[in-house]
Amino acid sequence: MIGIIAAMNVEMESLRGFLTDTREETVSGVRFVSGLFEGREVVTAVCGIGKAAAALCAEAMILTYRPDAVINTGVAGTLTPALSIGSVAVSTAVVQHDMDTTALGDPAGYISGLDLVRIPADPVLSGQLDACARVLGIRTASGVIASGDQFISDAGKKRAIAETFGAIACEMEGAAIGQVCYSNGVPFCVLRAISDGADGDSSSDYSAFVETAAARSVKLLCAFLRE
Repeated sequence: MIGIIAAMNVEMESLRGFLTDTREETVSGVRFVSGLFEGREVVTAVCGIGKAAAALCAEAMILTYRPDAVINTGVAGTLTPALSIGSVAVSTAVVQHDMDTTALGDPAGYISGLDLVRIPADPVLSGQLDACARVLGIRTASGVIASGDQFISDAGKKRAIAETFGAIACEMEGAAIGQVCYSNGVPFCVLRAISDGADGDSSSDYSAFVETAAARSVKLLCAFLRE
């Protein structure tokens, strides 16, 4: 079984349209829709925006459905010229850019419970998703994806996250899902289509391109599930 988590309905609705034999259940306030995608078992959830909502959803999914792997899908802002609007970022690792205990001597992003800054994504999942993107002709880049409870729309903040963590994209849920998966021993990967530049134009770009970018993620996920 593959677990798929998105933050918003726009990132999930069309994927759920491909499922058959669907069942619904609400756990910890999260609506889970499970079913079959061309014979493959899938469980989906829309977690809501932010790290706390994402972590709650991931834990409920893992304890209730025992997925073999979890993919966090959706949209993100780019932190690198290698990714433009409509292209796709695939995680090799995730970081929480707003985790800050540097005053205690820790490195930026340090998660004390895990003794890590970078939480590694599953290399097999990452490689498969990247390969599917290339087959579909979707421009992609693999690297660190940074999460925080902030919508990044400032060029200075964008540059700081990219330089501090070597990150290629930023969003608001993936690293929390990654932390829960890592703690439970569940393989995970974050897959994000680029909706904006994480700069001064982010708000207008996001509004204009979020649906197109979300559809790109769903297209890639469908190809992955078929393979």
